Amino acid sequence: MLSLGAFAFAAPGMLALLVALPAIYFLLRLIPPLPKLVRFPAIRLLVGLEPPEQTPMKMPWWLLLLRLLLATALILAVARPLLNPQADLPGRGPLLLVIDDGWSSAPGWATRTAHAERLIQRAERANRPVVLVGTAPAPLDAPAVRRGAMRPDEARTLLRAFRPKPWPTDRAAAATAIDQMQVDAGTYAVWLSDGLEDEGATRLAERLRRFDGLQVLLPDQATTPLLLLPPAAEGRDLKVRALRAEADGPRKAAVQASDEQGRVVARIDLDFAATATQGEGMLSIPAELRNRMARLDIEAQGGAGSTILLDERHRRRPVAILGERATAGNQPLLQEIYFLERALDPYVSLSIGDRESVLTRNTAVLLIPDGSAPSANDREEIAKWIERGGIAVRFAGPNLAAGADNLVPTKLRLGDRALGGIMSWGQPSALAEFPPNSPFLGIPVPKDVRISQQVLAEPTPDLADKTWARLADGTPLVTAEKRGQGYLVLIHTTANTGWSNLSLSGLFVNMLQRLVTLSRGVAGDGVNKALKPWRTLDGFGRLGAPPAGIQILPADAAETFQPKPSSPPGLYGDENAQVAFNIGGRIAAPKPLVLPSGVATDRLSEAGETDLSKWFLLAALVLLLADLLISLWLRGLLPKAIRFGRAAPAALFLAALVFTGSPDAQAQQPPAAPQRPGAVATPPAKPGPPPLTDEQALKGSLDIRLAYIITGDKEVDDISKAGLEGLSEILRSRTSVEPADPVGLDLERDEPRLYPLIYWPVTSTQPALSPRAQAALDRYLRTGGIIFIDTRDQQMSFDRPAGGNPDLKRLLAGVETPPLVAMPPNHVLSKAFYLLSDMPGRWQGGKLWIESGSGRVNDGVTTILIGSNDYAGAWAADQRGRGLLPVTPGGETQREMSYRFGVNLVMHALTGNYKDDQVHLQDIMQRLRR
Repeated sequence: MLSLGAFAFAAPGMLALLVALPAIYFLLRLIPPLPKLVRFPAIRLLVGLEPPEQTPMKMPWWLLLLRLLLATALILAVARPLLNPQADLPGRGPLLLVIDDGWSSAPGWATRTAHAERLIQRAERANRPVVLVGTAPAPLDAPAVRRGAMRPDEARTLLRAFRPKPWPTDRAAAATAIDQMQVDAGTYAVWLSDGLEDEGATRLAERLRRFDGLQVLLPDQATTPLLLLPPAAEGRDLKVRALRAEADGPRKAAVQASDEQGRVVARIDLDFAATATQGEGMLSIPAELRNRMARLDIEAQGGAGSTILLDERHRRRPVAILGERATAGNQPLLQEIYFLERALDPYVSLSIGDRESVLTRNTAVLLIPDGSAPSANDREEIAKWIERGGIAVRFAGPNLAAGADNLVPTKLRLGDRALGGIMSWGQPSALAEFPPNSPFLGIPVPKDVRISQQVLAEPTPDLADKTWARLADGTPLVTAEKRGQGYLVLIHTTANTGWSNLSLSGLFVNMLQRLVTLSRGVAGDGVNKALKPWRTLDGFGRLGAPPAGIQILPADAAETFQPKPSSPPGLYGDENAQVAFNIGGRIAAPKPLVLPSGVATDRLSEAGETDLSKWFLLAALVLLLADLLISLWLRGLLPKAIRFGRAAPAALFLAALVFTGSPDAQAQQPPAAPQRPGAVATPPAKPGPPPLTDEQALKGSLDIRLAYIITGDKEVDDISKAGLEGLSEILRSRTSVEPADPVGLDLERDEPRLYPLIYWPVTSTQPALSPRAQAALDRYLRTGGIIFIDTRDQQMSFDRPAGGNPDLKRLLAGVETPPLVAMPPNHVLSKAFYLLSDMPGRWQGGKLWIESGSGRVNDGVTTILIGSNDYAGAWAADQRGRGLLPVTPGGETQREMSYRFGVNLVMHALTGNYKDDQVHLQDIMQRLRR
């Protein structure tokens, strides 16, 4: 490689062809251009005529120069010129690329692969083989790949098939694989690391040090992976936490919550203190939105480790308690409702009342303490509610033990069993481990929980199947029965401390939470059975169909799950209910990578050498096309072309002056008409239009663009831009209009007449228009432009002298605005493309005001529209087409109607009152009849 500072040639031997340029020069001078073919008339017409032009015997110098440049460009292209070239790889053996491709590699994956491709390109330049090794276990359905040394082009193809895996790396296994490959000891090794420590990192580093050279590439702070943990309930809120490997200063990370359709429900910021490795944030949203959340994602990370899938455990289900709220006069610390409310209130949406009030709501679980024993009529209604899918949880007590009650899952003995008293039967009993068919399986049983009194179940053949919890002596403590689509559950002791200390333990809270999750079928048919893979995450955090060969999770997966190829993170269950298993909380906290002393390190980056061969080839192609056109012209085969002749250099020079001339040249203004004697003097004219730059003229005339007026408020301007971008995308997908990117206008310096429609959001901080801006706006309205003013306050009224928006009046002062009226229902805007009866924005209910009469210009089309529903806020969407701001009260249906109004508005601006023609009346009426 020949290096010339920041410029180099990868194939310098090809530069020897430059010595042939003098020979090419003399060869081209000896070859004149082909003679021009002329059809001669009769000879007598040419007698005495001198030819006006003669064919030169030598090639024109400018054509000769063009062809020499063409030959030079081709020679430089085959010499492979490089900008900012990288040095040759150390050593003489193969290049070994070790790539961390676990969950932590996703944030900087593009940078990682780009750096690896540059290393492969340097190996290819030196004609050295490449060995490619990934440190994460391969998926079960991954095809077999070639191992060991391979050609650089084969390694490049294999690298492009690499993807991050949704599980941790296994560097010890990677070191073993390198040993099995028997790689040459003279190999130069490069480890593209994720910057995290694991059990096999030291072994892998020591193995790579035995090669001829080693370099470790580490990610920068922007691509350092963050591990998102499952949220924890804090009262009615969720505490969201994330971990980083190293406390390297303060940092913020944005986490967004989205529903199953990918729509953003909430967004919070996690704050990392300068010396902390954990960042926290509180997610406070209404229960309705919280129940819609399906996942949490750290923005700008895009990996399985920065994603948390949510299930029923993270939602606030509606739970009701039958009875009256505990009061101080009734000794609340002894009442069952008090203990139930304290156990569940932080985790569910809790209500307390009688049967009529609680069952009329959308209740998922009904808790029935013994002190609120239902009547016979209430029991019948509760039984019907259970059949429809409800979960009823009864607690035993003196009332249930004394009377016959059929609202129980199994037949009971009359009376109760007392333990530890004078007439006792043994001592107070502890709980046994939960059976395999119990939804409580996996909950630790405290050793200090004691049951001193309970109701007993009659022995029946199916009692064992109905038992979800037992005492140490085998007596059932919790029994349940599936009835229709719901469950009837009986806890054979009280909900307070009268018969046991269960209500004082954390076990009581955990058992009630499991019963709440049962309300959506998370536990299936009540059996804590194995879970099939339903949807799994890939390395980039995308949820999709599970790969082939994934194992079914065992019943104790809640405690034993580990992300690996046979059990990737994702949703496990069936179409009715799923349980989420994530990476966060299942692996060790990330720690920074510790390398042995003496190992060379560098940073991963996308910047590197640039191959200029394609650009020289492109220049040669352009010169070749120019040579072809000139040759055709010299032979007379382009009669309509401009003839260069001997004036070609001067023409090229003049063209350069034209293209590089000042863009500020102003058009000549026509002289003012003389004023008649005695006429009243007219007021001074407003300032003239600002000069158009070449960029403005090209941008406004070559493409259709929507425009918005810059208010100076960054948040409002960003929403205006995003709204017009979203509306432009809707126009491209639904109509034949293909607008380019929207443009922000400053009326002080920009020319608005290039744009058919201008959106103007009104703010209280926007300064009043200057005379120049007022004149520009007046000219725009007089020449057929349409301006859509959005006050965004939903309270516009122009039918009262004191009505209207004061900011709007201030901004329009000095602008010739016509009288305004409320838009009639049959206006052309309601049928320009869609047939609309309502035109909402982000809000609904505000009126649209238009110019009264038939309009001043543009064939009766109104020039001013004023609304108040924040239309840009409804149109604004992200790159995935999801709305950025919530729309109330109609939600996504209202957003769709707002998009349709925007389409009608643009069509009205482009086609005028075309749809107002009576010839379309019959088609419109037929459409309305449907």
